[in-house]
Amino acid sequence: MRRSALATRVFYFDFDTSDFRQSDREILMFHAQDLAANSDKRIRLEGHADERGTREYNLALGERRTNNILNYLIVSGAARNQIEIVSYGEERPADRGASETAYQRNRRVEIVIQ
Repeated sequence: MRRSALATRVFYFDFDTSDFRQSDREILMFHAQDLAANSDKRIRLEGHADERGTREYNLALGERRTNNILNYLIVSGAARNQIEIVSYGEERPADRGASETAYQRNRRVEIVIQ
């Protein structure tokens, strides 16, 4: 499970919320444990939102999403200096469509290994 959990690097969010899904807790725990065991490893959390809302609101929402995951990783054993955060808001959609399915794909935080 650990290897497949670490392969999961995209976490999706419900509309207009920064709370990650309970089903992602175990996978995030594996990421935190991996960081704790590899002190030289660095990651970047990239926060995203769908296009609904203002640019400013979506940038702030993406930041809240990354901060929630950041805080969970730290509480679970990762060191703060291992993790960089950035919010792109609606600027880097995974899906350029205008359907609910596209919006769901765009509400996410991605873990990028550095």
